[in-house]
Amino acid sequence: MVWVIFFLFIFSLLALDLGVFHKKNETVSMKESLAWTAVWITVALFFGGVIYWIYDTNFLNMNPKNLDPSKSAIDYFTGYIVEESLSLDNIFVIAMIFQFFKIDQKYQHRILFWGIIGAVFFRLTMILLGTTFINHFKGATYVFGFILLYSAFKMIKQSEENDEDFKKSFGVKLLSWIYPIDWSENQGKYFIRKNGKLMATSLFATLIVVEFSDILFAVDSIPAIFSITTDPFIVFSSNIFAILGLRNLYFFLSGMLDKFHYMKYSLIVVLIFVAIKMLIVDFYHIDAMISLIVILSALIGGVMISILKTSNNTVK
Repeated sequence: MVWVIFFLFIFSLLALDLGVFHKKNETVSMKESLAWTAVWITVALFFGGVIYWIYDTNFLNMNPKNLDPSKSAIDYFTGYIVEESLSLDNIFVIAMIFQFFKIDQKYQHRILFWGIIGAVFFRLTMILLGTTFINHFKGATYVFGFILLYSAFKMIKQSEENDEDFKKSFGVKLLSWIYPIDWSENQGKYFIRKNGKLMATSLFATLIVVEFSDILFAVDSIPAIFSITTDPFIVFSSNIFAILGLRNLYFFLSGMLDKFHYMKYSLIVVLIFVAIKMLIVDFYHIDAMISLIVILSALIGGVMISILKTSNNTVK
């Protein structure tokens, strides 16, 4: 029942977003995106209090193991911060995807909206599979730990210039096997009919690439949150609130991504930290509050260094 209520709540928020506040295709201003980012963050923080209440009262038997409600709330907040921070790298990729396909800004919000709808179902599936994997395989934490270490070192080796041809991506190839793609159509439609033949447009191809990019990022982010908690409800809710705020955070940050160059190194530190936490879990347990402090310190450090470096370059 709690899961059903949560899904109804999330889809009600999304319905209000698209059906009431963003009915028309229009460019999202930085002021509007900042306001909506604040709204989603406030809702996410408020839900941390809901987590505490659910686990404190054992609402609908959601806490049969009598877990500490304070720790559960801290796990939720830590997971939310981890997911939100790792989504920053996703923002860089989304910006490159939109730039590559030359998507007009007024269509970007709707693409990201449907991308998040898909992400909700993909991540739920991956979280349930991950929880099952952990519960039935003793060495699961080591597998996830090595995945995160690999992701961190892969991020270190990534070149500054990404010349990826997204038309050659697996998602586009898969789509082209099902529908022919009309790359010239860029007027807000996902499908058009030409000479009696149904064709996908560049907007729908972009949506597919965004969906597949989120799946790839979930391979990093979901193992990361399993280092914080294995409670599927906390893992899923913190994941969802992080990606719900991703769209508006994208519109707020997309115009100044170059000013946060050193954030990538913060993400690397976060990935390595949670990987180590998973790899040593059988020998030493790192307290949830310590994890929260380390992760916040890494992110704040990345922001501060980025601002200082940008200021110095501007002065020069």
